[in-house]
Amino acid sequence: MLLTSSSFANGQRIPGKFAFGISDPAQHMRFGDNRNPQLGWSDWPTGTRSLVLICLDSDVPTKPDDVNQEGRTVPSSLPRGVFYHWVMVDIEPGLGEIAEASCAEGVVARGKQQPAGPAGSRQGVNDYTGWFAGDPEMSGSYLGYDGPCPPWNDETLHHYHFVLYATDLDRCPVEGQFTGPQVLAAIKGHVLAEARLTGTYSLNPAVTG
Repeated sequence: MLLTSSSFANGQRIPGKFAFGISDPAQHMRFGDNRNPQLGWSDWPTGTRSLVLICLDSDVPTKPDDVNQEGRTVPSSLPRGVFYHWVMVDIEPGLGEIAEASCAEGVVARGKQQPAGPAGSRQGVNDYTGWFAGDPEMSGSYLGYDGPCPPWNDETLHHYHFVLYATDLDRCPVEGQFTGPQVLAAIKGHVLAEARLTGTYSLNPAVTG
């Protein structure tokens, strides 16, 4: 199975129009266009009934002490965790693609409650739900796609993995405001193939790549 994108090349930097946050000289970060990138797929295996799409950042700091703090940096030596940016299930394989900006465009305070998506698909909550939990202006359930916004003082270049799973499931057995880990647990033993596309992003002007 093959996953491609006309929005960015595998291993290359994701353009700012697909990010939740972009660099700003005055305040380090401001909201971006937050468009979902175009994704296309082909060559799914025989027996595929539905697809699952997950996007995650594998370079999230595990300690928040230095995150976005003036005069400090988030060291590259800090252990890293995962942040889910997009969770979608029950995608019809024959659709072949998700068009740019068809599922997300713009930052929505408190999160999109009914995000657009391919017919029949369902989208879960991303990890901005937890990130903004204590913010009175932004807290809410963030459904669907919300793009990159790594700490602006992070020394590490962040990697964003778009992973497409071909499953033998007519319907993924998750309900309500499901999460990335819940979906991965639900499809265990039902994955026929997977394909991955990885882009990079940083808000730190000192980080290249």
